[in-house]
Amino acid sequence: MFLKNCWYMGGWDHEVMDGKLLERRILDQPVVFYRGESGQIVALDNRCCHRGAKLSQGRIEGDCVRCMYHGLKFDPSGKCVQIPGQERIPPQLGVKSYPLVEKQHCMWIWMGDPALADPDEILDIPYLDDPEWKGIPAYLHYDANYLLIVDNLSDFNHLAFVHTNTLGGSEEYAYVTKPVSIDRLPNGFHVERWHKNSDPPPYLRKVIENKNDKVDRRNIARMLIPGIFLMDTMFAPAGMGAEGEGKPGTLEFRNCQFMTPETERTTHFFWNYLNDFEGADYTISMSLLDSLIEGFMEDKEIIEEQQKMLDADPSFKLVAVASDVALSHFRYIMDKLIQAEQAGEAPPKFAQQLSPAIAAE
Repeated sequence: MFLKNCWYMGGWDHEVMDGKLLERRILDQPVVFYRGESGQIVALDNRCCHRGAKLSQGRIEGDCVRCMYHGLKFDPSGKCVQIPGQERIPPQLGVKSYPLVEKQHCMWIWMGDPALADPDEILDIPYLDDPEWKGIPAYLHYDANYLLIVDNLSDFNHLAFVHTNTLGGSEEYAYVTKPVSIDRLPNGFHVERWHKNSDPPPYLRKVIENKNDKVDRRNIARMLIPGIFLMDTMFAPAGMGAEGEGKPGTLEFRNCQFMTPETERTTHFFWNYLNDFEGADYTISMSLLDSLIEGFMEDKEIIEEQQKMLDADPSFKLVAVASDVALSHFRYIMDKLIQAEQAGEAPPKFAQQLSPAIAAE
């Protein structure tokens, strides 16, 4: 059920600091990440080809990793380069190596055909390494299929009910706001939504001085294959609307979220919520992190219980409503891409189509 020939978020680069071997299952495959002496990050099958011991329980030696069960040593390509007590090493002996690209603090891994891995197809998210934008990268684990989380993020109406007292602000959001536009992209969707003359949501009130001033709230969201969610949020003084962009009193945020399947029923969820108005410390970033965790835990409780209900009755059919346009489109194109991949078709090119639009905005 997974799309394999695409780049997935494997983790944050700080997760392999200080000689750490990071164990992570991706698309139901065991993977070990580590940073070698040269600075290169490596991703290998986390099973020694000898007796199946975990390489994540081994140790890093230069750019190689040594299994600490019987001492076999593997280079970044996965080739076995040393067997203690044995001079001849069969040339085919080794473990699988996965294409890995470190970009903007993300570790992007390619789980499909290595010959098709094109680093130029990795989405450019410039604010993740722009010093003017500050945030704290974070992680959650979900006991649910990753597409249920994609559905959740594709549906803005849930903000009003799940996050009334955290991220949403009030149930009014669901009743009085509608998308300004929904653009169906070949690799996802783009949607813009306004909530004008509204009270600041609770998470914003924690980091602003004028906590009761009305605001015009704009969300511009993109959901992209295989599970990348980017949202630009602006809070302008009430009445200014789009004219408030870049003006005094207007605050902007950048929300980056990545859903990577661990298994068919579990998901790695990475995110960073950034702002460009914080001072030298990380007080605002810490407050935003706490607020996002609070909100995501509200989502997590519902989605994990939703997974249990769906598992209990596989015959149950989901029914779409008008607000499901975006998530239905995403599910449709994901199904088509998986079918094409299984039919042996090469993966389409997407990043080049998206980059100019992001740069323009």
